[in-house]
Amino acid sequence: MENITLKEIQRRVDNWIREYGVRYFSELTNMACLTEEVGELARLMARKYGDQSFKPGEKDNMDEEMADILFVLVCLANQTGVDLTEAFHKNMEKKTNRDHLRHIANPKLKT
Repeated sequence: MENITLKEIQRRVDNWIREYGVRYFSELTNMACLTEEVGELARLMARKYGDQSFKPGEKDNMDEEMADILFVLVCLANQTGVDLTEAFHKNMEKKTNRDHLRHIANPKLKT
């Protein structure tokens, strides 16, 4: 497998949209699509790790569902001018500053 950056993923999605997708769906439509894809992953999680069982014909394709989520999220980032690499670094810094002791000190996590 090749290593790929978030920046490259954003570029590839944009190229795909321009070549095959004609244009981006509206931001609102993509938000609805993202919600739908997250729901599909939630359904699989409930079947695999929760109390539900798989229905006949359903398959455990969490990898595909997660990739679908990533694709739509990248579409939204591209449409709204979000650099996911920069946003990720900022988010990690925020979480580290805010939570650097929080989880370590949480007795619920010590089992």
